[in-house]
Amino acid sequence: MYTPLRFEALLADLSIRLSGLAVGHLDREIDRALEQVVAFLGTDRCTLLEMLPHGQGIVATHSFAKPGFRPAATPTHLAHGLRWYDEHLRKGETLRFDRLPDDLPIEARAERTYVATLPMRSHIAVPVLVDGRWACALLTATARRTHAWTDEEVDCVRIVGQIVAGAVRRRTLEHELQAREDRIDRLERQLEIAGEARRDADDRDPCFEEIAGQSPALRKVLTQTSQVAPTRASVLLLGETGTGKELLARAIHARSDRRDQPLISVNCAALPHSLVESELFGHEKGAFTGAIHANPGRFELADGGTIFLDEVAEIPLEAQAKLLRVLQNGELQRLGATRSRRVDVRVVAATNRNLEQAMTEGRFRRDLYYRLAVFPIEVPSLRERREDIPLLVWDFVQRRQDALGRRIERIPDHAMQRLLRYPWPGNVRELGNVIERALILSSGPELDLDSFLGVPRPDALDSERIADVERAHLLRVLTRCDWRINGSGNAADALGLNPSTLRSRLRKLAIRRPAAALANGPQLSK
Repeated sequence: MYTPLRFEALLADLSIRLSGLAVGHLDREIDRALEQVVAFLGTDRCTLLEMLPHGQGIVATHSFAKPGFRPAATPTHLAHGLRWYDEHLRKGETLRFDRLPDDLPIEARAERTYVATLPMRSHIAVPVLVDGRWACALLTATARRTHAWTDEEVDCVRIVGQIVAGAVRRRTLEHELQAREDRIDRLERQLEIAGEARRDADDRDPCFEEIAGQSPALRKVLTQTSQVAPTRASVLLLGETGTGKELLARAIHARSDRRDQPLISVNCAALPHSLVESELFGHEKGAFTGAIHANPGRFELADGGTIFLDEVAEIPLEAQAKLLRVLQNGELQRLGATRSRRVDVRVVAATNRNLEQAMTEGRFRRDLYYRLAVFPIEVPSLRERREDIPLLVWDFVQRRQDALGRRIERIPDHAMQRLLRYPWPGNVRELGNVIERALILSSGPELDLDSFLGVPRPDALDSERIADVERAHLLRVLTRCDWRINGSGNAADALGLNPSTLRSRLRKLAIRRPAAALANGPQLSK
């Protein structure tokens, strides 16, 4: 029974609970408030509606019903098709029906049908003004008996509706603020990544700035790239380190309909395992120690564009499962988040690993492989397209000589022959490093390569095995680097090789560190 004292107690309780409540708990408390309205008025169900702007309809966001009665499904467009109901609420009119469906006007045909499905005997809907717009409405109804609504009950529903609508408005504002902060974080991260990309472009070997070569092996790859680029298919680039897989990824993006959107590159091998998920999928504030603010991941930054996952085989298994979900559903969840986010990202991945072996050994998910390898492209090694070496050499010379203050007019035939015979374990990247070092030491118009190839003149070359040529070159570089393999400026970096690739070549060529050098530094296997 309605009494002023009970009503004041209800309002006090609702005001205290909803005014200072954290946004994350508002939904639960709004449901509880609707239950209190039902108990206070002796009705059977209560529903909160939000009236969307621009004719988008009315949505039931919260609903409570006594046991034995069905609440409105939430969230749902409750008033979809109920044009008469929608029109009158948006005018700020209280809809008050003591006996249904008899009290409904003839033109409310859809409303009559809807009432019959619940069932509903009496009903009241009171719109609430928020920031100058009729934004919400609080509804309550009886299902077993008719009820004549009093003015006091209408005021009760209106005042409770205003309290609840205020809480909903606060939640909306906080969500909008969080969305703006997310956009700012995303823009800052995009600027950060763009800055990294520019620095990488400045530091990148100029030999990779364009794809040089006319060999059949390279032409096949370029044809495949042209075919797949306009599609949305995931691409997996397979090949040795230094073959130009990132260059092909950029070409795929540039030839796609996403060319005006971001291209985000991620070197998966450079990410510590503990940070892979955070870097790829982002994290919320407080998700882990040091997470002082929310941070979008690389996939969010690439939304609408392309993400290039270099060395994708280095992603740990636990993160592979999340990557698979993004590829399957276009959904990701930040670390520490309670809701998923949708992204539209094309994935181009690359690896120099044997993925078949990795799958057999359980280090790479087979289902992820099939998602990535919709269109696999085998990128040839430099050994498989030796006829491109002269063009690559001259292309690199022309690109770098001005910056180094050189003017090279000729390359001796014997030097070019040595370049053609060398096996190039570091592929085009190693070739670029060799040519740049030769440019630095060439004082005249002729490119001096003798200091770097470590091989005799051509009259004795035919008597030497290719393995001896490679062994001499590796020994020279290792000696110059004090037999250190890892790190910037050390042997692997100087050769343009992955450290593991260099160690493999050393084992194959039976190259061992001299005892004197071993005493002064770490083991090669370290």
